Amino acid sequence: MSQSRITRRGLVAGAAGLAGMFKMTAGTPQAGGALNKNSAPSQLKITDMRAVLVASNYDYPIIRIDTNQGVYGLGEARDAGREGTALVLKPHLVGKNPLSIEPILDSVRNFANHQRMGGGYSAIDMALHDIAGKVYGVPAWRLVGSKYRDKIRVYCDTTDSKDPKVFGERLRKRKEQGFTFFKMDLVTSLIADRPGALTARNTATPRGLEYLCEYIQVVRDQIGWEVPLATDHFGALNLNDSIRYARAFEKYDLAWAEDMIQVDHLGAGGDAPKNWRAYKELKEATVTPICTGESLFGLEEGFRDLIENRAVDIVHPDPLTSGGIRETKRIGDFAAMHGVQTAIHFAGSPVGCLGAVHMAATLKNMLAMENHAVDIPWWGELVTGVSKPIVDRGYITVPDTPGLGVELNEAAIKEHIRKGGYFAPTPQYDDPILDHFRQGGPYPHLDENGKPVVSR
Repeated sequence: MSQSRITRRGLVAGAAGLAGMFKMTAGTPQAGGALNKNSAPSQLKITDMRAVLVASNYDYPIIRIDTNQGVYGLGEARDAGREGTALVLKPHLVGKNPLSIEPILDSVRNFANHQRMGGGYSAIDMALHDIAGKVYGVPAWRLVGSKYRDKIRVYCDTTDSKDPKVFGERLRKRKEQGFTFFKMDLVTSLIADRPGALTARNTATPRGLEYLCEYIQVVRDQIGWEVPLATDHFGALNLNDSIRYARAFEKYDLAWAEDMIQVDHLGAGGDAPKNWRAYKELKEATVTPICTGESLFGLEEGFRDLIENRAVDIVHPDPLTSGGIRETKRIGDFAAMHGVQTAIHFAGSPVGCLGAVHMAATLKNMLAMENHAVDIPWWGELVTGVSKPIVDRGYITVPDTPGLGVELNEAAIKEHIRKGGYFAPTPQYDDPILDHFRQGGPYPHLDENGKPVVSR
């Protein structure tokens, strides 16, 4: 009995402590302002959404969702996309509690699509997880699962060269930088100047394939056979071309061949295929692992058929298109259930990068994550809050700090703005532009007696 009284007393004291911790405050943050971490979750409301477009190798559309209590979240739309894909959804968010992550995402899912049109949904997902992590004092990965790894293995984009020796040397330097996973762009145009190399459709002839394989051989000689090496960007291949290429590559033990079928397919583009039957035929015709999907959105909309039908060996979502943290985890977990591996495509800023890292840490069967910015010296300076360099000896450490674990370096961002201001107001997006159904106010109609009326 005495123990019971102590327990109740302890619970009351604990509740009082939590009430003090989550005291109600007000105000929307100004750029660079102090973050209020003492929010009252039940009274938290979204008040605004703004954006800044950073000029880089691919432009980075970064968004910020503000609340009535000073807590804000950062997110990012797909590289080379536009901030408007997120801002157009602003009126669907304002007034809602940002901790209602899944209901909010459900309400805007119909406005998402493949390629860059998945960027708005994905940016909002990341910003909501950033807010929730800050409010509850946990890293974003904790909101969706548990960590399977403390560091994420990274592979990076490497420029090609028509000289195989130069190409091989560039990959060797990546190995010296500490990378343990590699990818090369095997563009068919590399061999355009060689006699008898190309067909009338600018695809490789049998002789041309031998020339292309010379590049793989030179790279293998430079980085070794024990490390994974993937290939991408072959040109306008149809299904039969893809089968020829993939079979020619078999002796080089590639990690994968990526987005091979580029023409005569269903879907929004070669990196967003809906033709799972063609991919299944390609996969069954070769032992070279087949990978695709960087511009597909959503499990049901984009990846389910590829995975359920075992049409690929590896799915390759980009979290800034595929649906951010929560949806991309669904895709990776669903793939793991079907024996399909996941690799992550990424070519954005450190904001989206760390969002993707949080997600990737929770996947059971994750190969590696791409980064397109290791040669941009100021890329890591765009943010604070994480150890530098962000990509260190081929790995990124998963943050354990609240939310995404990064804040923007305002001065660095302002040096690289493509257009517009630094999180300038967005009143032009206050009224709905996209919607399911909205009457907009009073409308004329006939009452039950046939009399014209105007009713609200």
